[in-house]
Formats: sequence, C-alpha cells, structure tokens
Amino acid sequence: MKYIGFLQGFQHQYESPIHYVLQLADERVTMNDWIGRQLHLEFKGKIECISCGRKIKKTYNNGYCYPCFTKLPENDLCIVKPHECHYDRGTCRDPEFGKTHCMIPHYVYLAVSSGVKVGLTRKNNEMKRWIDQGAMRAIPIAEVPTRKLAGELEVYLSQFLADKTDWRKMLKGEVELVDLLELREEVQAKFPEEFQPYILKEDQWVDVTYPLTGQIDKVKTYNLDKQPVIEDELIGIKGQYLLFKNGVLNVKKYSGYQVELSTPVLA
Repeated sequence: MKYIGFLQGFQHQYESPIHYVLQLADERVTMNDWIGRQLHLEFKGKIECISCGRKIKKTYNNGYCYPCFTKLPENDLCIVKPHECHYDRGTCRDPEFGKTHCMIPHYVYLAVSSGVKVGLTRKNNEMKRWIDQGAMRAIPIAEVPTRKLAGELEVYLSQFLADKTDWRKMLKGEVELVDLLELREEVQAKFPEEFQPYILKEDQWVDVTYPLTGQIDKVKTYNLDKQPVIEDELIGIKGQYLLFKNGVLNVKKYSGYQVELSTPVLA
C-alpha cells in the first residue's frame, strides 16, 4: 500500500477510540489501521500553500504561503487572541469571514489534556477542537454570542486556570482526570456579572479515547525538513500527532508538504 499527496491535517470520526483519517490526493487513508505496523513516511521535497496552491519553499502558520498568511482572515492575530477581534471597527480582513466564523455562538470550555485548561471554540466545532489538542475530558461551561466575548471570558479565567497545553505531557499521558462538574461550579462562581447569563449546566463531561497501543517515555520530535524519511513503528495517534516507537510527528505542522506514505502489505 502506497499513497502520495499533500498533508492537510487530520480528519476525525468521533468514535471510541477516535478514528483518524488523512486525505492524500484522492485517497482517504484510515490511519488507525496502520497502528502497530512499520510505517514509511517520506517528504518528497515539494510544498504547496494549502490555500492558493502555489509552490513554496517554507510555510507560515501550518501550511500557508506568505501572501496568504498576511492577507487571509484565518491567519489574523485575532484568531489566536480572540479578545482582540476588530470586526466592530470595520478592519476585519474579510467581513464575510468574520460574520460566519466570529459573529456566531462560541463555547468557553474546560478541558483536560496535560492538565486542566480553559479554552474556546465555535459552537458545533468543540469535538474537533478537543481532539486536535489531545484533550481526554472536556465540558463547555458557557455559550456566548461572539468570538470576541468568548475571548474576553477566556482571558479573565486564565488568571485562575492555564490556557495552554503542554504538548509533551499530553503525548506522554501525564494527565490527572479531574471531576469537571465540580470544577465547573468553582469556575463559574468566578464569572464576572456580565457573563452570568451565558452559563451552561451540561449534565456530563465528554471523555475522549485515542487509538494507542502504548505510551512514550521520552518525547523526540521528527522534523521532515531535517529528516525527510521516517521508518518507524506507529504506536498511536493523539491530538495532531503520529506517535512512533522512537519519536512523534506533528502532522498539522507539515500541512502542505507532499509525502509518500507506505507500509508492508499484511499477509
């Protein structure tokens, strides 16, 4: 079995464990089927912008060429700092994008990945968001009408909770699964008055199980720019990472890279 195409990050099927799919050219490659097998992954030396398709030598923000990085709304600074949204000032890079992606309901949530963190995501995008960051347990705690408001609440709560994931701890499985219902009550009690109307009281948290046959003790990262060929046993997938016996690869980081993916045919 051999596939050649440009990486675009994982797609998911929300099962237990999570089903990971890579789209390579016209093929949808179910990566769970390859776990426990020797995998050959080779960077073929070509990179294309995941937006406009132009040939480039390096990527910006996980797969974009420099012009797309500087012009597209999904690459604006307010995407990573939602509280700095400037849609209301009329300076959004693309007002239609802002209307459909930012001026819509968002969740503020608690998630357990490397520890408990506060985060935000568009409503109905929460499962993808939680899986991409390797969360093992999560629950929405507020639903607000815009991304900017979600960002403001997230920034406020970050004085009490982490708002970043330690990806090394997440990959090593160094996680304490806390009672999110109890923690939610403590956190919601700290909400500023203007956010009280947006409180959510979900009955239960979501648990996420990843396809893993083992854990890694020491995190070594594979770099396709320095090591274009990886030949290693795939032992699992978590977040946006392929976990090999001897290292890990952040697939999203290499979006736009043309790769060949193959594994010995099973008898």
